[in-house]
Amino acid sequence: MQRKVFIQPGSPNDENRHYLPEAIKGSDMVVNENGNNSQVYPERLIEYTDAVTDGISDTWYEYVPASYDGTTKVPLVVSMHGGLMTGWGQAIYTSWTLVADREGFIVLFPSAGRRRFWMIDIEKEKLEEITAPREDGMYLNRPPEDPADNHDMNFILGLIERMVQKYNIDEGRIFIQGMSMGEMMSNQMARYHGKVFAGMAGSGAPSNPSLLFDQAGEILNRGGPLAVWQTRLEHDQDTFHGDMDYVVMKNLEYWKRINGCGGLPELKIEGEDNFAFYRGEQADLVFRDVKNRDHGQTFDDAELVWDYLFSGIRRDEQGQIVNREPLSPRKGDEFAIALADGSAKAFVGNRLVTMSGPATRHKKLKYHGLNGGAIVRGDYFMVPVSFVAEVFGASCSKSHEGFAAEVALPDGRVLQFARGSIGCVVDNRIHSMLCEAVFRDGELYVPIEWVCRRLFNHHTSTCEDVLYITDHDAELSLNMARIIRDDILV
Repeated sequence: MQRKVFIQPGSPNDENRHYLPEAIKGSDMVVNENGNNSQVYPERLIEYTDAVTDGISDTWYEYVPASYDGTTKVPLVVSMHGGLMTGWGQAIYTSWTLVADREGFIVLFPSAGRRRFWMIDIEKEKLEEITAPREDGMYLNRPPEDPADNHDMNFILGLIERMVQKYNIDEGRIFIQGMSMGEMMSNQMARYHGKVFAGMAGSGAPSNPSLLFDQAGEILNRGGPLAVWQTRLEHDQDTFHGDMDYVVMKNLEYWKRINGCGGLPELKIEGEDNFAFYRGEQADLVFRDVKNRDHGQTFDDAELVWDYLFSGIRRDEQGQIVNREPLSPRKGDEFAIALADGSAKAFVGNRLVTMSGPATRHKKLKYHGLNGGAIVRGDYFMVPVSFVAEVFGASCSKSHEGFAAEVALPDGRVLQFARGSIGCVVDNRIHSMLCEAVFRDGELYVPIEWVCRRLFNHHTSTCEDVLYITDHDAELSLNMARIIRDDILV
């Protein structure tokens, strides 16, 4: 049974520019920075400090919803904070406690020692750069040669054992999630100890590909298949791993290969949220890219991770990942068209279609009165008129050696196009399109953005030479455009 979610009103402090304002702890202060929004410090968030492993004292935070009475097994979510933050900082900068209130699961927020950095694997060439000793005698980011000796990983495993002993935890539904360095740590836990978890999610910090693949391109993994969620932020360049575009795509490839995701994804774009849902033979994978966002995590990331993935995932007694219906079905947009400049393939309704010619960008020019010069007044996607007919279930007849065409739509409207004319006749009425129809490679090309927006009230969004068209508000993001262009329409 779902319970009511209530966000407590807080006292904004926009003057506080500290990375993690210490004054927030235990107060009603809230801070906001480009969508990185905190909530009021949760009343039920309890701090603990003890030596869980290696005789070293560590701190963590437990959130147990009011609905928990110990009579029913409940899921456990382990949420990992970013570098320079704390367990309580992760609690207030996410909505995990709110979702836990609604769904009745328990959340664990560990803290990464006094230096607030997790002990993560790092490429060898950077090891000598990071030698600052922690106050507890260990080294910042310097992992031991044997992963079995990694204090932070053993701390997390020990905490999970404690939670299972302390609460009535469903051991088939233990999940891990992290932000920034917390995502790196979550990925590391998944690579070495994936069988402990049913699912893993992360935002803002993909792992270095050198930790994922050996020099021959073979996968480095001890944890096996795992249901995975990756949140990327369109403007996120906060990584010390080099080319972010390459890193993002290699992280996606890594889990696609491990989970057996061989087919095309289903795409869904709602507003600025861009989703690619991959089905895998071993486990599923969700890729989310957020338009117009920088490094961090969105406040609703926990909500989306739970509703689309964690709510429908468990490990059975044989250790296999089992899918059941999540709260939000992982289905692509019912109506969507994706095109890439220069590609003759189109992604229509989550299936590939081959056009009679490649989509192309066409510039509308102003040149009169410019003494031979020209100004670009528009840049539009052009497609064969036969493709327009196919997408909308229409008939297409050509005349004048293919330089003119009529498209009869199922709703009775008839469209007429002609080479070189910006005009389109719709039911014997003249309309001015975004640009003129052009003839190339034996086909009449028309501006599909105009057709979809004017005649069907659809939404269009362009990013990096990729066009996405839907019947609802959708803003195509950078990483999703690259997936469409380089992974789907190839």
